[in-house]
Amino acid sequence: MKKPNVAILGATGAVGAEFITLIGERNFPYENLKLLASARSAGTELVVNGQTYVVEEATPESFDGIDIALFAGGSISKTLAPEAAKRGAIVIDNSSAFRMDPEVPLVVPEVNPEDILTHKGIIANPNCSTIIMSLGLKPLHDLSPIKRIIVSTYQAVSGAGKEGIEELENQVREYNEGKEMTANLLPTGSMPKHYPIAFNLIPQIDVFLDNDYTKEEMKMVNETQKILHDDSIQVVPTTIRVPVYRSHSESVLVETEEPVSVEDFRAACANYPGLQVKDNPANQEYPMPLYTSNKNDCEIGRIRKDLYNDKGMNFWIVGDQIRKGAALNALQIAEYIVEKQAF
Repeated sequence: MKKPNVAILGATGAVGAEFITLIGERNFPYENLKLLASARSAGTELVVNGQTYVVEEATPESFDGIDIALFAGGSISKTLAPEAAKRGAIVIDNSSAFRMDPEVPLVVPEVNPEDILTHKGIIANPNCSTIIMSLGLKPLHDLSPIKRIIVSTYQAVSGAGKEGIEELENQVREYNEGKEMTANLLPTGSMPKHYPIAFNLIPQIDVFLDNDYTKEEMKMVNETQKILHDDSIQVVPTTIRVPVYRSHSESVLVETEEPVSVEDFRAACANYPGLQVKDNPANQEYPMPLYTSNKNDCEIGRIRKDLYNDKGMNFWIVGDQIRKGAALNALQIAEYIVEKQAF
């Protein structure tokens, strides 16, 4: 089997570090590996599979001879992804830059792997909350087409980067010392107001748009429709930042075309790749972010029918947004490409 030459852009960040960990854990095959980052991080030494690599500054020429380029995300994708693709690399991009481009497939490998090989040089990784939700949606969608989704997300502070974790830690310390909590980051750094996340919930992730939904919420609308290939699916989201370090949680109410029994849906989830059923209310067993952190699979539970609508199904789904919501999803796309020898 031919092995690809691989580059990781953003190797020194949280998602880049997760790429490096997962490449080792999953024995991802590669011929040569190149680690790339900004000029500020160039020269950093990182160990991958026991070998030390020096991080290089990312330039268009960095992608000469590269077969698969894993982009950890960020604004640099807009510039460098087309340059890498122009040089023959298949770019798997974690940023939002190309997700809604009709020429770019948006892929969750368990849900729509058939879209991977339709790429024209760039494949987009969906938003972390969309990825996690889609793993619960698809087994239900296969039983009866989805018509409408109402979802509330409870998103960990690490979704805002390592600065989110640091801010939560600092605020807890300040609170315990009787000091006023310092807030400089959340709900989003570009906004004029910031609020403490310690002992708090913030019902805003990213900026508000003209319809009073946030950019994060509209990502879930548009991306879900694209992944499931159905623009008629109604998605009504509310995204909330919570004082949890890692793993996003989501409460989802879905209306399908025809009624689906809890037993059939639970069985479909139990057989679905990337999904573990943890659903035993009598024994207080249900998914929680503390116990899904650093795990590859998402967990689904609290599966129950809508009280008033026979076509409605409720579920609670939790997953590590840095793993399945970012690095793992992208690496699974790369694994599919290698398996098909399509590079």
